[in-house]
Amino acid sequence: MNIPNTQDGPTAERHVLYVEDQPLNVMLMEELFRSEPQWRLHVASDGASALEALRTLRPDLMLIDMHLPDTDGHRLLQAIMARSEGGRPCAPCIALSADAMPEQIAEARQTGFDDYWTKPIDVAVVLTQLHRWLKA
Repeated sequence: MNIPNTQDGPTAERHVLYVEDQPLNVMLMEELFRSEPQWRLHVASDGASALEALRTLRPDLMLIDMHLPDTDGHRLLQAIMARSEGGRPCAPCIALSADAMPEQIAEARQTGFDDYWTKPIDVAVVLTQLHRWLKA
């Protein structure tokens, strides 16, 4: 099932891969996505299932928790980049973590993350950022 990104405009479907192992965080993000019918949330609960999902899914955005049961966000992003043409992920990647120290954020950006959102998420801020990244 290859999902191409061929549509443009505010009504085009946008696919987001959310890599998160905490069910409550997943439920919150699913609820947030219900407000935007053109957005499709795909959830992977660990790094291995995220890499497997990327075999067929070409997301418009990836949201990656920094603390997963089988890896951390840095290693997962490096694995994604190693499998990607040109060494860049197929979509922008956002790190999510309760870690909010400036050096942690700087390290994530150096790894290649395009942005860093702290938990617990502020729903209004995340919704605004999703609109910005998905250009909806």
